[in-house]
Amino acid sequence: EQLVESGGGLVQAGGSLKLSCAAPGRIFESSAMGWFRQTLGPGREFVAAISWDGGITTFADSAKGRFTISRDNAKNMVYLQMNSLKPEDTAVYRCASDWLNRGAPVENWRHYDYWGQGTQVTVSS
Repeated sequence: EQLVESGGGLVQAGGSLKLSCAAPGRIFESSAMGWFRQTLGPGREFVAAISWDGGITTFADSAKGRFTISRDNAKNMVYLQMNSLKPEDTAVYRCASDWLNRGAPVENWRHYDYWGQGTQVTVSS
């Protein structure tokens, strides 16, 4: 079972992109969902996360005030709206499922069980 991201691309600094992530129902329902940026090493940099019911969201300091995370539980989709993009936002963005976490979403990528392959976001200066 796999998550599939879309919506990445090339954008100028100050522009916007909206990323989408489609997930199979089994790993989406009753699960917190997160967005991460792939680092050069094996780790992943936290960007944003949302609780299973959408009631709680959390953001990295670098994303606060610029990014919004949302989910549509009827469609098994999670979104990341990115505004005021900066060159340092350039990365592969991956969505992930913290399977069966019905509590507050967490920022540690090691808690997440299922991952997509990612979508490239490039911000030019």
